[in-house]
Amino acid sequence: MQSSSTQERFSVSGDFTVTIGPSSDVVSAIPGPAIGRHVLIKQYQGPLEGNSQGEMLTAGRPAEGMASYVAIESVQGMLDQRTGGFALAHFGQMSAGGEALSVNVVPGSGTGELSGLMGEMNIHRASGKHSYTFTYWFA
Repeated sequence: MQSSSTQERFSVSGDFTVTIGPSSDVVSAIPGPAIGRHVLIKQYQGPLEGNSQGEMLTAGRPAEGMASYVAIESVQGMLDQRTGGFALAHFGQMSAGGEALSVNVVPGSGTGELSGLMGEMNIHRASGKHSYTFTYWFA
């Protein structure tokens, strides 16, 4: 998502831990590829400090390196000393050619001092650890 050039953007980075619950199958009335459901629980540290919980849906053959996921997570905490909450929408895809991931603030989801929040998050994984770079602005 793009913002107007008149909106000041901020960028912060930090670490987070994530727990992904075991998969439960989504019940479907039609035959087709299996869809899995997982609970996500995260703890963010750094300029974004707080907790989140969300739901993730997955499909594909991840053991073969081909899969996609979508998720919504609800974050509550502090961002650069502003208290409130917001939701993040995820779309991730992996194939033999690599990975693509998009994580954006859900428009209209900001609460408290984070009302009007917009932004995009980049997630980094290295050596079993997770970190984020979050670029945000207020609409």
